[in-house]
Amino acid sequence: MNAAPTPAAAWPDQPTHRAWLDDHCRALLAFGEHCAAPGGGAFWLDTHGRPDPARGIHTWITARMVHVYSLGAMLGVPGSAPIADAALAGLTGPLRDAEHGGWFPAVGADGRPADGKACYDHAFVVLAASTAVAAGRPGATDLLAEALDVYDRRFWDAGTGLPVDLWDTAFEQLDGYRGINAAMHSTEALLAAADVLAEVGGDPEAAATCRRRALGILERVAGWASENDWRVPEHFDDSWQPQLEHNADRPDDPFKPYGATIGHGLEWARLLLHGEAAASAAGEAPPPDALDAARSLFERAVADGWDVDGNPGFVYTTDWSGAPVVRDRMHWVAAEATATAAALHQRTGEPAYAERYAAWWDHIRLVLLDDELGSWHHQLDSANVPTDTVWPGKADLYHAVGATLVPRLPLAPALSVAVRQAAWR
Repeated sequence: MNAAPTPAAAWPDQPTHRAWLDDHCRALLAFGEHCAAPGGGAFWLDTHGRPDPARGIHTWITARMVHVYSLGAMLGVPGSAPIADAALAGLTGPLRDAEHGGWFPAVGADGRPADGKACYDHAFVVLAASTAVAAGRPGATDLLAEALDVYDRRFWDAGTGLPVDLWDTAFEQLDGYRGINAAMHSTEALLAAADVLAEVGGDPEAAATCRRRALGILERVAGWASENDWRVPEHFDDSWQPQLEHNADRPDDPFKPYGATIGHGLEWARLLLHGEAAASAAGEAPPPDALDAARSLFERAVADGWDVDGNPGFVYTTDWSGAPVVRDRMHWVAAEATATAAALHQRTGEPAYAERYAAWWDHIRLVLLDDELGSWHHQLDSANVPTDTVWPGKADLYHAVGATLVPRLPLAPALSVAVRQAAWR
């Protein structure tokens, strides 16, 4: 007699599925193994996984690759540690502004640093340093201390309990723009730093500061979303008033698109669950109604974004009524969808989340995984055909690797500490 088929609700907990996730994680790490740049940093990768030196070295890509390959080192994937160290050398070397402090957005192929200082980049430096500390990488402890100091002095606004966004290179002129993208990655980075400082760094006071800042951001964002039918406002002025029409003339901007960004609604839902778990583990109050807010953000993003235009997939953005604006599918949105569904399933035990998780992994396997060249197609058009109008090549591995790890790890610790605990204990 044939065994009954495994229900989709069992996928996140199924040993064979977890083994598949582990295999896919290792394949992704193999795809990016040539990212290291001579002199330090990580290159943007093309569709074949080859470095694209013409694009220079970006801080956000470098930091993401430090994070990813530090995770790989903790997972015991051979070759990961040297790649993490080579990328980290970019954050302590050419990308670091020795004169004014902080990190340049990028260094061009000609060796010239790009202008400005961005919270988005600096949040990823904090995340990278946190994961590198957990992995025991040389120089990571000093990098984390420096990154948190720069973030505290330059980007954290104690008066609002939120981060500012953009400075000039010398940290003399602060731009009036405030953005939810930088706040989101600040939340992730601060939760990671809190876990690392508590478990590895032996600094509970600094850990508590990072954690409380992250929880405060989560509470503010949940409040804005609840007032906007659970579509997260993305752009704000310097008094944190939403600017809902910002970039209406550039709707597919890769970092500041117009309207509601489906993937961000999903990411905020997951971060609320991580924040709730982190607060509970520390004996602190979680964001109010964190689970209900996470559910609401998730349901709104799925209703607005998934399978809404005749083809399966998540659209990139919608207007404030939920109508699609940019119908292209970005790989990172699907990755975040599976991670958030897994987190909600773990938090609630409800099979509906696992069923969506399974359906979205089926979608990823059918249209997003590149069987010929490796990794994931980073952008598809509305017919699920690969395109590159927003994201040429396959710049980095951050979202895809995260999607292979979140379903296999507990909610409370950040990825870096959770992987460390799973691998080393």
